[in-house]
Amino acid sequence: MVPPYKFIAAALAIAALGTTAGCQSTTSGGAVGADRQQLLLVSSAELDRMAAQAYNKLQAESAKKGTLNTDAALTRRVRAIATRITPQTRVFRADAPAWKWEVNTITSKELNAFCMPGGKIMFYSGLIQQLRLTDDEIAVVMGHEIAHALREHSREQVSQAIAAQTAIGVGAALLGLGDATASVANTAYDALIATRFSRSDETEADRIGLELSARAGYDPRAGITLWKKMLSANDGGRPPEFLSTHPAENRRIQEIEALLPTVLPLYQAARGGR
Repeated sequence: MVPPYKFIAAALAIAALGTTAGCQSTTSGGAVGADRQQLLLVSSAELDRMAAQAYNKLQAESAKKGTLNTDAALTRRVRAIATRITPQTRVFRADAPAWKWEVNTITSKELNAFCMPGGKIMFYSGLIQQLRLTDDEIAVVMGHEIAHALREHSREQVSQAIAAQTAIGVGAALLGLGDATASVANTAYDALIATRFSRSDETEADRIGLELSARAGYDPRAGITLWKKMLSANDGGRPPEFLSTHPAENRRIQEIEALLPTVLPLYQAARGGR
């Protein structure tokens, strides 16, 4: 029988992991309010390094296949939009405009886009061409993906995985149940590679993304038309894979509409009151 004091010690140790380690916010709130506290147990520098390696590998593989930046006009278009959006990141993070931003495109039917930690952006041609996205709609997608990087959602998920694994190991050791802890390094790596953002992460990225696109002079109302196009991309059944964790259609549109009174004035100011 395990002595009662060991149960108490284990509980306290597990609770401490969630309350004292690395709680902070990666961003300021901006107009939309995005400054909740996050559990951050790993360094952003390490994740940025891993992301840069993965991005370089993807570029090399795509170049070998002859699919990297093969549509020069499309690449220029996406990069021009990024040039307007990335300076606006200073509203949420003072350091972000100085990140080593990189924007490329891949010729593929895949409906996909992402921004890795540290500002590595990739757009797949299928997303833009098959859905016939306007510049405003591309900007909303880009703002959303950049928001994931600003908020360091990948770093947060890795930290949560480490905390959970460490708590299991600490509890098992204190209870005398043997070594139940896997390698923390492996836990972090697996969590990063398998990252699928939660619905709360996606909603948070939508809020920041709309503000970023609006401040860059892109119409945030494009978020509504964008979402409708995404939902109809697969016979009206579900959005593309990279947004598959979003809330249901009606709720998604309602949330965007609710944000418009906040972000439309930013768009109008960026357009000189037009």
